[in-house]
Amino acid sequence: MTRRNILTLAPAGLLSPVLAQQQPPADSSPARMKPRTSKSIASSPISIGFETLDRQMFDPERTYAHLAKLGVKWARCQTGWARTETVKGKYDFEWLDRVVDSLLAAGVQPWFNLGYGNTLYTPGPTHPSAVGWIPLNSDDARAAWLRYTDAIATKFATRVKHWELWNEPNISNFWQPDKPDPTKYVEFVKMTAPVIRKRVPGVTLIGGVFAGIPLDYIDGAMAAGLGDHVDRISYHPYRAVPEEGYDADIRALKGIVNRYKPGMKLWQGENGAPSTNNSTGALREFEWDEARQAKWLLRRLITDLSYDIEVTSYFQTVDMQNYVWTTGNSGMTNSKGVLRGGDYTPKASYYALQNLCSVIDSDCVRTDLLVRVSNVGPNADPVAIRTASFVKKGVPLYFWWYPANLQKGFESRLANVNVWSGNGAKMTKPVLCDLLTGDVWPAPARDKMPLRDYPMLLTDASLIT
Repeated sequence: MTRRNILTLAPAGLLSPVLAQQQPPADSSPARMKPRTSKSIASSPISIGFETLDRQMFDPERTYAHLAKLGVKWARCQTGWARTETVKGKYDFEWLDRVVDSLLAAGVQPWFNLGYGNTLYTPGPTHPSAVGWIPLNSDDARAAWLRYTDAIATKFATRVKHWELWNEPNISNFWQPDKPDPTKYVEFVKMTAPVIRKRVPGVTLIGGVFAGIPLDYIDGAMAAGLGDHVDRISYHPYRAVPEEGYDADIRALKGIVNRYKPGMKLWQGENGAPSTNNSTGALREFEWDEARQAKWLLRRLITDLSYDIEVTSYFQTVDMQNYVWTTGNSGMTNSKGVLRGGDYTPKASYYALQNLCSVIDSDCVRTDLLVRVSNVGPNADPVAIRTASFVKKGVPLYFWWYPANLQKGFESRLANVNVWSGNGAKMTKPVLCDLLTGDVWPAPARDKMPLRDYPMLLTDASLIT
């Protein structure tokens, strides 16, 4: 092991402001984190949601310029059997062609979520998108599904190499008209996977797509042979406090997966928070605003990356107005977008994600460097403090934050932050970065570091500006 060296930081500069709080003196001004376009980044573990276009719930043309500047490298797209085959045996992929080509032109790689029914073959849905209706209950539906799968796999074989099979089969909304059953889901995967593998050379198939982390269902699916047919497992861990119970859940999830297929990697495929109190969809029962959403985003993605989750995806690109549930139009907006619905302008979460993408890419390697935070003041438990560390091209990146309940708030304070680097990682010009605002300051004394309810970053200026 290389000798660990304590990084000693001399007092210099000031702490960055948080929105309207803790403004610096008038004669002091911060540097800024430098955004990177998606095209300029070779590869990255960060994805954005581009779902619900099967239900035509936003205008994709108004998002591409924003995505190109955001720095994400992946976009999760729902493919829309019902939108593509409106007449039996005829497939119109023009809409999806435009989406795929436009994302690629922006430097973003689409990955497909393949699922949902078609009222031509799965009778019963009250909305033509047939959200959640499975093609398993008749020979006609099965055959039609396999023809559609063959057609879409052939069409996009050279452009899309990552395919996810169904969406949240473990909950009733998305497994209709039957009750969720892991063995039936594996039956669906078993009939679908060979068609895609035949048509898409080098494909990566992603299974599970679980709502939450339902351990009994996951164990049942893996016992039924899910790992024999897919290459990755994905899940959707919605929770108001991103870190709450997550350590134990991820350990258990990895334990189940590794018992059946050692080394299989995980994707966090869909997770987001609203930015308004009148949202529909997951987490709608909590108090939200745009600042809370942005903090939540940073905490969710950095936590995922600290667990070596191969890809982590924020849901969603833009607010979805008149959100379509399984029963049809809700008349409400799902406000989880990083762009506002209606005018497509960026929220605080857009800039927070852009700042994160500017420093995190596939050159970052999760590395166990020590980040120790102490002397945290009143009403904060030092044991609860979250940290994450990475090394990028020989430079360490240290993150820390307090995992406060965002609805209750947390008073920012100064704390003592000690960091140790090893394996040759070093900083020659340490800087403190506020991922929420993009402000960059010369690193203050280590006993005057900010502790906030979202991640702060200490790294070298060479990675930032």
